[in-house]
Amino acid sequence: MLFRERLKTGKAMLGPFINVCHPAVMEIAGLAGFDFAIIDTEHGEISTDRAVDMIRAAKLGGCSPILRVYGNQPELIGKALDMGADGVQVPMICSKEQAQAAVNAAKFSPDGSRGCNRFVHAARYSDMTGAEFFGESNKRTAVLLQVEGKEGLDNIEEILTVPGIDVLFIGPYDLSASLGIPGQVEHPLVLAAMEKTQAAAKKVGVALGFFCDDVPTAIKWKNRGVQYLSFSADVSLLYNAFKTSVEEFNKG
Repeated sequence: MLFRERLKTGKAMLGPFINVCHPAVMEIAGLAGFDFAIIDTEHGEISTDRAVDMIRAAKLGGCSPILRVYGNQPELIGKALDMGADGVQVPMICSKEQAQAAVNAAKFSPDGSRGCNRFVHAARYSDMTGAEFFGESNKRTAVLLQVEGKEGLDNIEEILTVPGIDVLFIGPYDLSASLGIPGQVEHPLVLAAMEKTQAAAKKVGVALGFFCDDVPTAIKWKNRGVQYLSFSADVSLLYNAFKTSVEEFNKG
């Protein structure tokens, strides 16, 4: 099931950021049961030419590939979707204008201005006709916008007037830094900002996303109605599993 279809069910979804540049990691994430996995080209080591194999692997494993681009640039957003990502996650959205630009880049006309090319993985390398690909892609493509700072938070209601936003994602660490309390993601100011955003998103039917360091935090926000829960990152999960094994061995 495509990510956008999963969103429509209203079910809370869990998925990690992926920084390790190897398709097996994406496939394993799907086989393990994650709903989605975020290919991180903003902070991870994954280049564009390798991302398409990560997308293939995610679908093979059964989870939805979301690609986080490193900027709100039409060529980056369009390429992510041409490679077959179920959705594109765009960082550092601070205004209605920036939100509109991201949606425009992700959607074909008449809903946007995405460049038309069906000789790409998303169109099965021209197996789909132009009418099929350009006509159906807007319904299948998810747009996830990251609001990470105080400026974006102040403009949240205007941002949410832009049609075509599927998920509004709050980056708690960047948000805490912009509020002058870097790293204090459980601080009352951060929690209040998250709750304010959740209320605004709910009014217009946009799903909310949060980053969670651990499962108890993810469960807490799931129970508060957050639907898109990004969970840690592959490198952290792998490191902690390795470290726990070494510690257990040394105690024996």
